[in-house]
Amino acid sequence: MTDPGGILEIARQLVDGYRAEQHGDFHELHIRTAALWNAYFGITIFDAHSVAVCMGLLKTARMKSGEYNGDDYVDLAGYAAIACAIRNKGDSDDQ
Repeated sequence: MTDPGGILEIARQLVDGYRAEQHGDFHELHIRTAALWNAYFGITIFDAHSVAVCMGLLKTARMKSGEYNGDDYVDLAGYAAIACAIRNKGDSDDQ
Protein backbone atom coordinates (compact mmCIF):
# COMPACT_ATOMS: atom_id res chain seq x y z
CA MET A 1 0.00 0.00 0.00
CA THR A 2 2.39 2.67 -1.22
CA ASP A 3 0.78 4.37 -4.21
CA PRO A 4 -1.92 7.02 -3.71
CA GLY A 5 -4.33 5.39 -6.16
CA GLY A 6 -4.07 2.08 -4.31
CA ILE A 7 -4.75 3.76 -0.98
CA LEU A 8 -7.77 5.56 -2.42
CA GLU A 9 -9.03 2.29 -3.90
CA ILE A 10 -8.85 0.62 -0.49
CA ALA A 11 -10.79 3.54 1.01
CA ARG A 12 -13.39 3.27 -1.78
CA GLN A 13 -13.79 -0.46 -1.24
CA LEU A 14 -14.33 0.11 2.48
CA VAL A 15 -16.81 2.97 2.06
CA ASP A 16 -18.78 1.26 -0.73
CA GLY A 17 -18.38 -2.30 0.49
CA TYR A 18 -17.63 -3.65 3.94
CA ARG A 19 -18.43 -0.53 5.96
CA ALA A 20 -21.64 0.05 3.99
CA GLU A 21 -22.71 -3.51 4.75
CA GLN A 22 -21.68 -3.17 8.39
CA HIS A 23 -23.07 0.31 9.14
CA GLY A 24 -25.62 1.02 6.40
CA ASP A 25 -25.94 4.12 4.23
CA PHE A 26 -23.13 6.57 5.03
CA HIS A 27 -25.37 9.62 4.73
CA GLU A 28 -28.04 8.27 7.08
CA LEU A 29 -25.35 7.20 9.55
CA HIS A 30 -23.82 10.68 9.61
CA ILE A 31 -27.25 12.33 9.99
CA ARG A 32 -27.98 10.01 12.93
CA THR A 33 -24.56 10.70 14.48
CA ALA A 34 -25.10 14.46 14.16
CA ALA A 35 -28.44 14.18 15.95
CA LEU A 36 -26.85 12.18 18.78
CA TRP A 37 -23.92 14.59 19.14
CA ASN A 38 -26.30 17.57 19.20
CA ALA A 39 -28.43 15.88 21.87
CA TYR A 40 -25.41 14.85 23.94
CA PHE A 41 -23.86 18.32 23.92
CA GLY A 42 -27.21 20.12 24.19
CA ILE A 43 -26.50 22.24 21.14
CA THR A 44 -27.44 22.17 17.48
CA ILE A 45 -24.23 22.74 15.54
CA PHE A 46 -23.48 19.35 13.97
CA ASP A 47 -24.79 18.18 10.62
CA ALA A 48 -23.88 15.14 8.51
CA HIS A 49 -21.04 17.00 6.79
CA SER A 50 -19.48 18.27 10.02
CA VAL A 51 -19.60 14.75 11.49
CA ALA A 52 -17.56 13.41 8.55
CA VAL A 53 -15.08 16.29 8.90
CA CYS A 54 -14.76 15.71 12.66
CA MET A 55 -14.16 12.01 12.11
CA GLY A 56 -11.38 12.97 9.71
CA LEU A 57 -9.93 15.19 12.43
CA LEU A 58 -10.05 12.24 14.83
CA LYS A 59 -8.02 10.20 12.35
CA THR A 60 -5.57 13.10 12.03
CA ALA A 61 -5.19 13.23 15.83
CA ARG A 62 -4.47 9.50 15.87
CA MET A 63 -1.69 10.04 13.33
CA LYS A 64 0.02 12.36 15.81
CA SER A 65 0.03 9.86 18.66
CA GLY A 66 1.22 6.33 19.00
CA GLU A 67 2.82 4.26 16.30
CA TYR A 68 2.26 4.53 12.56
CA ASN A 69 -0.96 2.89 11.41
CA GLY A 70 -1.64 3.05 7.67
CA ASP A 71 -5.35 2.43 8.30
CA ASP A 72 -5.62 5.93 9.78
CA TYR A 73 -4.68 7.38 6.39
CA VAL A 74 -7.08 5.12 4.52
CA ASP A 75 -9.88 6.07 6.92
CA LEU A 76 -9.04 9.78 6.56
CA ALA A 77 -9.38 9.45 2.79
CA GLY A 78 -12.71 7.70 3.29
CA TYR A 79 -14.07 10.40 5.59
CA ALA A 80 -12.91 13.10 3.16
CA ALA A 81 -14.81 11.34 0.37
CA ILE A 82 -17.91 11.02 2.54
CA ALA A 83 -17.76 14.71 3.54
CA CYS A 84 -17.44 15.70 -0.12
CA ALA A 85 -20.33 13.45 -1.19
CA ILE A 86 -22.59 14.88 1.52
CA ARG A 87 -21.64 18.45 0.59
CA ASN A 88 -22.17 17.71 -3.12
CA LYS A 89 -25.69 16.51 -2.34
CA GLY A 90 -26.36 19.92 -0.81
CA ASP A 91 -27.37 18.32 2.48
CA SER A 92 -24.69 19.81 4.70
CA ASP A 93 -27.29 21.20 7.11
CA ASP A 94 -29.02 17.88 7.87
CA GLN A 95 -29.73 17.35 11.54
